[in-house]
Amino acid sequence: MSKGVNFSRPLVISGPSGVGKSTLLTRLLDEFNKDASQPYFGFSVSHTTRGIRTDSKGKKEVHEQDYFFVDTDTFKDMIAKSQFIEYAEYSGNFYGTSFQTVSKAQVNDKRCLLDIESQGVRQIKRTGLKPIYLFICPPSLSALESRLRARGTGESEDTIQKRLKTAIKEIQYAKKPNAHHFVIVNDDLDRAYQIFRQVALGHRKGERAEGFELAEDRILFDDREKAGLVFEQVEDDAVDETLPPLED
Repeated sequence: MSKGVNFSRPLVISGPSGVGKSTLLTRLLDEFNKDASQPYFGFSVSHTTRGIRTDSKGKKEVHEQDYFFVDTDTFKDMIAKSQFIEYAEYSGNFYGTSFQTVSKAQVNDKRCLLDIESQGVRQIKRTGLKPIYLFICPPSLSALESRLRARGTGESEDTIQKRLKTAIKEIQYAKKPNAHHFVIVNDDLDRAYQIFRQVALGHRKGERAEGFELAEDRILFDDREKAGLVFEQVEDDAVDETLPPLED
């Protein structure tokens, strides 16, 4: 599979909890990292202070594979030692991306993938990382709430409401000009994945990429117009913020 011109730049993926980021990433790694001797991608495993989850099928998250699960004191010690590229508090827990995990993900010419929320995106834009920014958008707020309730992770009603409030903040940021290079609406997993894989392979808007299987002519790989229907459901945030132009 051919790689686009942006493959050498890290890919920062953001979007509300429950939008399907993990599902898309798992599918991508299953497809392109099957050959362990020549993997396409390296995933930057984040640190978090939240507990290990078990999904509806009884599968538990794995330390150092899904996250580095650490206690709050350890996380704050890493902050004090300036070990994070970015970190944020999200739904009552800390999450962060360390310099070490990003460096490890990029060895042997792999493309580094980072799953980060909007607070972290803001911080990364103040660094010299120069990634490509991708936002995964739900088809609607009601669809997102349904997905959160159907995940089977045993979260309380209070936790779900916190996630929905945080989702609104994520979408408020995504509405801003120059927030992200690409927006994909995950209204159909197979369709969203076809677009996602071409962005992940480093192709720019307008490139007709090898292996693109959608019948529709979607060489722009961008759902910004479709996402506008979701953006309209969310008021602009109160932060007066002008984002610098994105680097192509």
